[in-house]
Amino acid sequence: MPDHTTVSIEDHFVSVPDGLKLHVRILGGDNPGLPVVCLPGLTRNGRDFEALARILSSAPHGFKVISITSRGRGLSDRDPEPSRYTIPVEAMDVVAVLDQLAIDKAHFIGTSRGGLILHVLAMTHLDRIATVVLNDIGPVLEVEGLRQIQSYLGGRRKPQTFAEAAIILKDAHGDEFPALSDEDWQGLAAAIYRETEGEIVADYDPEIGIQFRAADLSQPLADLWPQFALLAELPVMVVRGEHSRLLSPETVDAMGQRHPGLLAVTASGQGHAPLLDLGPLPDQIAGFLHKSI
Repeated sequence: MPDHTTVSIEDHFVSVPDGLKLHVRILGGDNPGLPVVCLPGLTRNGRDFEALARILSSAPHGFKVISITSRGRGLSDRDPEPSRYTIPVEAMDVVAVLDQLAIDKAHFIGTSRGGLILHVLAMTHLDRIATVVLNDIGPVLEVEGLRQIQSYLGGRRKPQTFAEAAIILKDAHGDEFPALSDEDWQGLAAAIYRETEGEIVADYDPEIGIQFRAADLSQPLADLWPQFALLAELPVMVVRGEHSRLLSPETVDAMGQRHPGLLAVTASGQGHAPLLDLGPLPDQIAGFLHKSI
């Protein structure tokens, strides 16, 4: 078995143009070749990619893996102006981090909102993208899935311990994630929550949840097919959670029709958004990245 404990880990706090500092974690910093840049979801942070990053940065894969935590999440600065919690602003934050780390081009893995950021980067900085892995996200978002996210943001009961947080998460999402073990739920709790002043709290600025819950989902949503079309010449992989309500099988089929080289895989026993370190997913992602070099 590869020894994932020997991989180098560096934590950086990178300033973006408006002065906020973003938490950036780098695993396997001395590994050669194009790095893998990971972008988490709406209220999530770089800890979501910790297990996958250890696998990808270890032998035999040997990638340099960079996880960027968006403003207002995790250890990144909260934004004093919540109106700046937008996908275009967060996309430009990614470019600022790439610039400061002197990264001209990278492989990208985007979970949910992170994948939407990649659609924006396809419009503005396509030359910086070598390959794309979209984790349970595509050009069409199902309203049912968005309503589901609205319903649980701010709606979970407050845990007193991390063990209780794992139970709360399993109670809320267990039906969609039968593949997760109790250990997986504990790991998920550690990624989603943090201890602050003796309290276990969700690790993001509450303003992000307030904004999302206020979104009007009664109107038709614009699709991102024009942006997705810009990725036509690049290797693209999409991971769909078997029980996802946000990314439909029909959208994945349509993505394949518009991008004949698309690699589509299903995360069995998972919903939105899949944990990418479970089952065959790490090997599938690593294989895709190696084939794309």
